[in-house]
Amino acid sequence: MYDASHGHPDMHWPSGFTPKSAHSFCQARAVISSTPDRVFALLTDMVRWPDWVPGITKMRPGAHAGAFEVELEEHWFEVIIGEHEPPCRLGWSGIGAGVQLYQAWLITEAGDKTRVVTEAVVRGPAARSSGTLSPAWAERLNARWLARLKRLAETASEAPTA
Repeated sequence: MYDASHGHPDMHWPSGFTPKSAHSFCQARAVISSTPDRVFALLTDMVRWPDWVPGITKMRPGAHAGAFEVELEEHWFEVIIGEHEPPCRLGWSGIGAGVQLYQAWLITEAGDKTRVVTEAVVRGPAARSSGTLSPAWAERLNARWLARLKRLAETASEAPTA
């Protein structure tokens, strides 16, 4: 399990959401046999998240561009895109009952493959008290997310639209 001192040095964080200020912090990494463009396209096709992202069962558009809502583990989160630099950086904040989070993605070319690092900072009363939002739970969720992303990016023949 990662602690705040293991945060990737190239990750961007909004004010108040650094690994050191987190009530819960996790990181997951993968090397994917695909292009950064393909990986980024899959991550930014939020409409399809319920089809493959672990724990997300529903998605609906938000009140404005760059915002949407997802149901994760039976809890609704309002999500706002905070960083969008195709195909290398992506980040979003999520706000739900008793919790605020920021998840950042760093996507880099690694020869003919793509290296992906995702880190999540979770703050709020629910993050301090809930086993569901514990670092171990979040790390398992991110590891499953990356495993599915890897499988999709390496096997799908047609890139989704972002």
